[in-house]
Amino acid sequence: MEYIVRDVDGELLKWKDSDNRMPLLIRGARQVGKTSSVRHLGKSFKNYVEIDLNEHRELHGLFSQGHTPQEICRQISYLVKKPVVAGETLLFIDEIQACPEAINKLRYFYEQYPELHLIAAGSLLEFVLGDLPSFGVGRIRSVFMYPLSFEEFLRANNEEMLVEAYRNASPQNPLFEIVHNKLLQLLNIFILMGGMPKVVSEYVASQDLRNCQLVLNDLVESYKDDFKKYHRRIAEERLTMVLESVARQHQGRFVYSNVNDNLSLSQVKLTLELLVKAGLVYPVVHTSANGLPLGAEVNDRYQRMALFDTGVLLRMLGLNMADLVIQGIENLSNKGSLTEVFVASEIMKAGSCYERKRLYCWHREKKDSQAEVDYVIQVGQGIVPVEVKSSSKGSMQSLRVFMKEKNSEYGVRTSMENFASYDNIRVYPLYAISNLLNENL
Repeated sequence: MEYIVRDVDGELLKWKDSDNRMPLLIRGARQVGKTSSVRHLGKSFKNYVEIDLNEHRELHGLFSQGHTPQEICRQISYLVKKPVVAGETLLFIDEIQACPEAINKLRYFYEQYPELHLIAAGSLLEFVLGDLPSFGVGRIRSVFMYPLSFEEFLRANNEEMLVEAYRNASPQNPLFEIVHNKLLQLLNIFILMGGMPKVVSEYVASQDLRNCQLVLNDLVESYKDDFKKYHRRIAEERLTMVLESVARQHQGRFVYSNVNDNLSLSQVKLTLELLVKAGLVYPVVHTSANGLPLGAEVNDRYQRMALFDTGVLLRMLGLNMADLVIQGIENLSNKGSLTEVFVASEIMKAGSCYERKRLYCWHREKKDSQAEVDYVIQVGQGIVPVEVKSSSKGSMQSLRVFMKEKNSEYGVRTSMENFASYDNIRVYPLYAISNLLNENL
């Protein structure tokens, strides 16, 4: 299938041309496009060499012994019958988690062979990194990748003009309704299918959501199969059980005791931590939001858990994509929480790829005075509350409670409504929530 251009491609090109490069470690959930992006970058080099440490286990000894980076590259050249020449070759070490010694060795490439372009990546890489006391802080640069954003989805479907339209719109300058409605149609499709590259590629090629659903089925099963590789840490059944519970509990606070009666609280917490590290689950943690940084005042006892992709979420819930297209996303009983998951994923994808973002919410429990704001974000040096609505209507009571308590300059509602402004509340359509997030840049 034709390569889908990703936002990270521009950053990879900057890295290629930089005079002060570090080896890159691309991190993210399985099958979010890490390998495809590196191969695409490889086309801009005279030579591209890719080794898979799952397949070539005979190379593991190279990294565990005292070989120099130059000697390692010579041995790789002999194996693949391609030259590894600094300044001319991109060396890509895939599935590096299969050889923890190779992860530790990356730092020596920076110290002893900095002129070589070196990128590493792996599936469920975070499981291994948790066991390493250090993997080269200051000598290795991490790049975090996620499924496609809505903007990347639009560009993949040759809808660049629509991206330009909402990029130039604002609460003070709304879109024409015909453009707004077109974006809503595409947003509904994107929420149903999600942003996994293989799924989006299938949609671009066939425009058939039934085919997309088959690809999603395969992806969900591949994640469960991947868990078998880590049964020595945690039983694959437990990883699957907790992941499925995250899907079921995507509405509201995550309750550990609701996962399974046979699992203890500590077992659920440990398993959930691994799924978060693997990039499959995004925790949304309560913050008091009294000042910056938002992470300074958190309460881990109140957390929501968002699955990393809406398409994967709907498949894990057993919902049929074709039926949803017919009845419309607006008729889903859990449409509100589904749009919250979409916004969570868009926040994670926005901004710099060199930092792992954290998600925050705000919750107040008082007798006869409960309030909850779906997301609290930093924009510039300010704190902005964001309330998510699945339709173009809805109360903003919790948003106003937060704004009054925290003396906020303004709040944001994101919904199916066009850009708008109500006093000190700004409305961003769901498809354009990245407009607000990218103000941080």
